[in-house]
Formats: sequence, structure tokens, C-alpha cells
Amino acid sequence: MGWTGDNGDPDNFLATLLSCESAKNGSNYSRWCNKTFDKYVDDAAASPDQNRRTQLYQQAQLVFKADAPWVTIAHAKVFRALDKKVTGFKMSPFGTDNFYGVDVTK
Repeated sequence: MGWTGDNGDPDNFLATLLSCESAKNGSNYSRWCNKTFDKYVDDAAASPDQNRRTQLYQQAQLVFKADAPWVTIAHAKVFRALDKKVTGFKMSPFGTDNFYGVDVTK
């Protein structure tokens, strides 16, 4: 199984793939459900404080790792081959290619 988040927020991975709700009718294929994990993820998603969100998501990950409903074994590296003449290209963390600001030198 693999996953690429589409919005850059940890919730897009943690809630989508591991929440109790997702176990019922979503992408939580392990069907793992842990209410403590859900509470951390829900509280983090609702918090406007970046530091607090980070702490809560870290706590959620500790619960996930302790229960180990599945094992994370790899993280893909994405590459783009570009000619040296291409300038201004920036890889997107969302798996899309955006060519605004890209140029080719002569």
C-alpha cells in the first residue's frame, strides 16, 4: 500500500488511513480503531495553534507505533529529470507538477 497526501497536513494521512471512522468506511484497511488515537488526531485538527497540533500529532503517532496495526517500512523518494537549461522548477509535495515560473534558458 502507498499514500501521497494531497494537502500537506498530517491529518490527511493519520485520520484518513488510521481513524476509527475510516475503519468503518474508508481507507483504514487494517480496520484498526483506537479511541485515544482518534482523540489526539481530532484535537490536533481542531487546534489553530501549530505547536499544540504538532504535540498532539506526535502523541497520536506514539499510539499508532505502540499498537502497530501495520508497519511503515519505506518512504518513497520522488525524482524529476530536468535538463540543465530548465530553471525555476520546484517539486510539489502533493505529487503534481506546476510549471508556473519555469523557463528554459538558451
